[in-house]
Amino acid sequence: MGGKSNAAPVIIKRKKVVAGGGHHGGAWKVAYADFVTAMMAFFLLMWLLGATTEKQRKGVADYFRPTVSLTRESGGGEDVLYGDSSMPSDTMAKSGSGVDGGRQTDKGDTAAEAELHEAKSDIDKALTAFGGESMTMQQALRHVVSRVTDEGLVIEVFDIEGLPLFAPETTDPAPALYDISRMLAEVLGIARNDIAVNGHVRAYPAPLARNPAWDLSAARADRMRLLLEQAGLPAARIARIEGHADRRPVTADPMAIRNNRIEIILLRKDR
Repeated sequence: MGGKSNAAPVIIKRKKVVAGGGHHGGAWKVAYADFVTAMMAFFLLMWLLGATTEKQRKGVADYFRPTVSLTRESGGGEDVLYGDSSMPSDTMAKSGSGVDGGRQTDKGDTAAEAELHEAKSDIDKALTAFGGESMTMQQALRHVVSRVTDEGLVIEVFDIEGLPLFAPETTDPAPALYDISRMLAEVLGIARNDIAVNGHVRAYPAPLARNPAWDLSAARADRMRLLLEQAGLPAARIARIEGHADRRPVTADPMAIRNNRIEIILLRKDR
């Protein structure tokens, strides 16, 4: 019988060695990318602040600040009276050289602009107060939005689906338009600017031998002028009446009823 070995058994341990300290995930890459993006935005903001004029900065701020609207349906803002488009179709862009529409700007422009915005605020508050008087007035104000443009303070009265301001293809006012004209005749007394009344209608679906858009838009503007005067607005304040047919749609679809509208404009005093 062979002799027993006194040698201890050999145990081999195998360790897995990972070079580089192991895998830590990619979360740091996301955080780093966010940091770089934030820094890029910061330096872009600093560059814009240094490369633009005060008037240009105000224009950028106004672009992101919705103008006041009197209806939740027509606006997208979150302030008391909601918001409409901050870049209306008839607002001209300002150039970076301090020239506005080919005319040198001055302190008079700034004062006139401030006066219009103040009038807008006062008129919006007055109209909102009317809306609190009754459900009828509140429903009527769904047709109204206001904004300041290069031409002046525009109060726009427009058709809503199923709730037109005039009987179809006529100048016969709907009951809501009588209510609106009474409210506007009163609140327009807040300012003393001359007033223009513009009529607009939607496009017709097919070419017609005699397109009624021109006559209808002008006739509706004149009917609105008459309603305002009957409600107490001094006739001497009316500077002009215009019909624009379907040439200035406010929607991508020129046949949308939203294009049926009347604009009552408090004209700038410096133009």
